[in-house]
Amino acid sequence: MITKPEEFAKSGFNFALFFANTTFDGIERLSLLNLAAARSVFESSVANMTTLMGAKDVQSFVNLQQSIASPSIEKGMEYSRNVIAIASETKDKIAKEVEVHVADNNAKVSGLVEKALASAPAGSEVAVAAVKTAIKTANEAYEGLNKAAKQAAEVAEASVSAATEATMKAANVAAPKAAGKKAA
Repeated sequence: MITKPEEFAKSGFNFALFFANTTFDGIERLSLLNLAAARSVFESSVANMTTLMGAKDVQSFVNLQQSIASPSIEKGMEYSRNVIAIASETKDKIAKEVEVHVADNNAKVSGLVEKALASAPAGSEVAVAAVKTAIKTANEAYEGLNKAAKQAAEVAEASVSAATEATMKAANVAAPKAAGKKAA
């Protein structure tokens, strides 16, 4: 396997281009989501204000507020889920490409090292072994970091899911308790 410096440069440029395009795609999706959310919040606010202004007394005003709160919380949670999904998809695309890029570059570097080591003068076995060990150690360190990053991402996603679920349960539990107290 003969690798030229130009191939490394082209590979790096292509990776940077992929990274930029993927990042811009994620930003574009987030921007569209934010615009849609802003429009929805505005429209909901206008509708909610109109509804609240129609209250005849304090009790009906409180009841209307409770009926408005739950859909607002659900919309907020849905927005959060969408943001997390977009970020996760973007991260996954980039992580997959990084793995492919690193594996390809490792193969190229290993080929160059093997070729260079084959040409090493007699008596340099210790140096050859040291270079091979260094490459192996670097690859193992990368794999360990990659595994730790994936585990951290999984923990973060699980935490967000748990927080979302807890918030939804709390919102659903709070409304009936408040209504039950008023009825009693």
